[in-house]
Amino acid sequence: MATWMRGVCETNGINLHYLRTGGASPPVVLLHGLIGSGACWTPVARVLEGEFDVVMPDARGHGDSSTPPHGYGYDDHASDVVGLIRGLELSRPVVMGHSMGGMTAAVVASRGTHLRGVVLVDPTFLSPERQREVHASDVAEQHRRALGLSKSELVAQALARQPHRSPELIELLAEARLKTHLEPFNVLTPPNPDYRDVLSAIDVPVLLVIGDSPVVTLEMAMELRSLNPRVRIEQVKDAGHGLPYDQPERLAEGVASFLRELA
Repeated sequence: MATWMRGVCETNGINLHYLRTGGASPPVVLLHGLIGSGACWTPVARVLEGEFDVVMPDARGHGDSSTPPHGYGYDDHASDVVGLIRGLELSRPVVMGHSMGGMTAAVVASRGTHLRGVVLVDPTFLSPERQREVHASDVAEQHRRALGLSKSELVAQALARQPHRSPELIELLAEARLKTHLEPFNVLTPPNPDYRDVLSAIDVPVLLVIGDSPVVTLEMAMELRSLNPRVRIEQVKDAGHGLPYDQPERLAEGVASFLRELA
């Protein structure tokens, strides 16, 4: 990661911090989930950087990006990504997102942004009922409590909970959590954009990747493919919702193979 560039793009009145592998290769923009950061894509980016210019922004309220008092809906996040693509003059990038970043990537693609393709890694495609449940849950309160812990305490907890994850990633995730403000949890306020409408509006190739216990079940994935025949489904074994953290190399290899096929 030492050779990767760090930069800041000004868009929509805020500063978006990003990491970038660089080079003249086709660009790929990686969007993290809630309480993540661009750096949490490190193991995936290592696999992709030989063939692609990988750009890893911190979403507003996360990492080293600005934390405005409001503007945390999916449309706001999508506008930030469009602004980043324009600001960095990325030519027909592929946008790939996980969880919150997956829904953001889908919204970006549905707007007719000039993309080569989109990769959705277990995006937050939630029913209205599930959205209300998540919003009513104590996830924001859990995060408020986590912000009172030290990095070493968070790392120790995560190592005990997810011993299969690499120590490097666990450290990056702990750092990302401590740099996530409370405002980003406003993204959980219903309603989300209707994911069926969003997916139906995408007119570039779509790779939908899910794990063993995903938010987007295989049944839902098949329904989405019936709505949009450009959707390809891939399932990664031994991975939960945190696919980029549970199986980063396997995820990256599947994604690289999809990216190579895009014109």
